[in-house]
Amino acid sequence: MAHMLLIMEPVGQRGTRTEAEGREAYDRMLRWGDSLRERGLLLASESLKSLDAASRVAVRGGKPQVIDGPFAEAKEMVGGFFLVDCKTREEAVALAAECPAAQWATVEVRPLAPCYE
Repeated sequence: MAHMLLIMEPVGQRGTRTEAEGREAYDRMLRWGDSLRERGLLLASESLKSLDAASRVAVRGGKPQVIDGPFAEAKEMVGGFFLVDCKTREEAVALAAECPAAQWATVEVRPLAPCYE
């Protein structure tokens, strides 16, 4: 069963790191992704830009409404994700605990499923 591991970072946290610290954190995440791939667990992964590069789109009355970030009310953001293939929720939770980002962010574990379930 596929699970999404969402990296939920505090907004602004990236700006507190030096470039070297940011690169080291990113390299740790890449190495962890490589280890997931080697174990046959990784389906996909990506890092996401911060909220200042984001847009929110809603269609109301047939008209799109676009709000560009950053978003003042946001306390955390999705910084990236790993899509993994696990047999159980417990296995996905164990992977989330292994994730380097769990040391500076929260890793949310969500199984993939149709939205009507």
